[in-house]
Amino acid sequence: MRFRFIHAADLHLDTPFEGLLPAPPVVATTLRDASMRALDALVDVALDRQVDFVILAGDVYDGPERGIRAQVALRRGLERLSREGIACFLVHGNHDPIETGWSALPHWPDGVTLFGADEAGSVTVERGGEILATVHGISFAAREVPENLARRFRPPETPGFHIGVLHCSLTGAGPGPPASPCTMTDLEQVGLDYWALGHAHERRVLRHGDPWIVYPGTTQGRKPEPSEQGAHGALVVEVDDGMVRTPEFVALDSVRLVEVEIAVDGFRDLIDVRQALQAAAADTLRDAGGRCLLMRGTLTGTGPAADELRRDSALVELRQQLRDEAGLEEPFVWWDRVRDATRPNLELESMRGRGDFPAEVLAMASELAADPRRLDTFAGRHLTALRVPGLETALGELPDTTDPLRWQEMVELAISLLATVEQ
Repeated sequence: MRFRFIHAADLHLDTPFEGLLPAPPVVATTLRDASMRALDALVDVALDRQVDFVILAGDVYDGPERGIRAQVALRRGLERLSREGIACFLVHGNHDPIETGWSALPHWPDGVTLFGADEAGSVTVERGGEILATVHGISFAAREVPENLARRFRPPETPGFHIGVLHCSLTGAGPGPPASPCTMTDLEQVGLDYWALGHAHERRVLRHGDPWIVYPGTTQGRKPEPSEQGAHGALVVEVDDGMVRTPEFVALDSVRLVEVEIAVDGFRDLIDVRQALQAAAADTLRDAGGRCLLMRGTLTGTGPAADELRRDSALVELRQQLRDEAGLEEPFVWWDRVRDATRPNLELESMRGRGDFPAEVLAMASELAADPRRLDTFAGRHLTALRVPGLETALGELPDTTDPLRWQEMVELAISLLATVEQ
């Protein structure tokens, strides 16, 4: 018996992008509609692939208010599936819990199952009188669920293919409100064949069988964070005689968040920088399948162009030129930010003998590097509380002082910041 289903999660319907600079109306409208267009694309894929059912593993909405526009869009999509005999199974997650939500929809279309929050429910999917699979699921009752909901699932009592639908923090609660933290062992012990999870916005196949444990990621990235950048969508899962073929990722996003890094070493001026950023955007747009791009750029390295970037308003002018030349016709490229992480061209050895403050910093850094215990004490006392503009953004996390290369990188950055102040 062969069948296929779609596993999607974290649609966050009709919610705005976060952490972005103001954009013109045409861009803002496209960004606002992106999550809804992803839902339409999901339904299109379900119909084109003739799947037997669709799973939505939580956070269909972004908040307990569940705006009418989002709910109407969801109902329209579910009705399209229902007319073609495609069942749909939903659970609520931490963003759209059952008890604190308001619903404008009095009833669901035929073939839609919304699992409750009291216990893990079970529903069979049939075709031609034969059972294809049994789907088990449970919803969040409230926004904060510290309980491990995986423990409410029971081992299957009947043969066949069994799927668990759960919104959860698999590796623990982590930052923010608890979201039903559980472990891989918790899921493995239930005895199901496929865990259709939601909550993580990055696509992750955590176990390839016995059972499959999978996060499909969000259907549309909405934040300039690593987990939300790049392609987003859903998984088409095909099952043949109880065996899962590798889930196929299908992109559903209409706007793609992309961050590029350009080393400006050897660039003569800002014209070279602009052309390099434009070329990176053009390459990305060529592979984006007609999607709009929301771009961010980080500039690294040294040289004449790096020196020019430190001129007042240089970055603002560069970003505006990129926007003006890209235009707003879809598929557009909208440059949200360009960040300068370049450094002055430093002659560290010659600086050591100058007798000024940067020279003293270099001397102290060398002494600390020669004494690992003293360096570790210094780092524990000072670096964890250090908040120098540009330091953490340039290095990511503060460097591990046991790594000589990372320590040297930090020293060079500190000297470059001092050199910038002196200028």
